[in-house]
Amino acid sequence: MIQKDAKTAVIAEYATHEGDTGSPEVQIAILTARINELTEHLREHKHDNHSRRGLLMMVGKRRNLLDYLARKDVNRYRSIIARLGIRK
Repeated sequence: MIQKDAKTAVIAEYATHEGDTGSPEVQIAILTARINELTEHLREHKHDNHSRRGLLMMVGKRRNLLDYLARKDVNRYRSIIARLGIRK
């Protein structure tokens, strides 16, 4: 689970305006931080299938948010992809 101070730092970095916690960019950044943390956990605990299911659900949710952002505003989509380094 992502720590509160790390989450607030991610929110502050990706917020589009003051008090922004719900924009797609912020949601994608938080999900990416959680995905990265859980990926490290699964490298150590290879047989933890319950956490693996949660990871796959988070990846799917992030994919849906990215698809939404690509439909609404391609420039914002490209910006968040470049900032997070998701697509290689």
